[in-house]
Amino acid sequence: MASSKVQFVNDVNFDETVLAASGKILVDFTATWCGPCKAQAAILDKVADHSDAVVLKVDVDECPELAARFAVRGMPTLLVFENGKETGRRLGLASEAAVLALVGQKPRAVPRDASVKPSAA
Repeated sequence: MASSKVQFVNDVNFDETVLAASGKILVDFTATWCGPCKAQAAILDKVADHSDAVVLKVDVDECPELAARFAVRGMPTLLVFENGKETGRRLGLASEAAVLALVGQKPRAVPRDASVKPSAA
């Protein structure tokens, strides 16, 4: 299920939404035909639900000028902006932990199943 926190931006609203914003913004340059992008989308939904960073997407087929402006050559490409400046970049499919590290957050703890008891060896 897609997170309602992940929104698309385009040529019209990118500068205002990303470059003029304060705080951390994670932008996923993606394409609908890209298989790894679909897997990345599921990971970004989780990150959006558990991160302080705002998560946004740019469809490179609809916004080729933005992709060129930021030298995006492959997808998925993740860019991190903080207070309007690019502070991080990653090309290719990234795990949830890698994305959280990219935005400067520690991976969230995975809750242990209380019903599973460690074996006494």
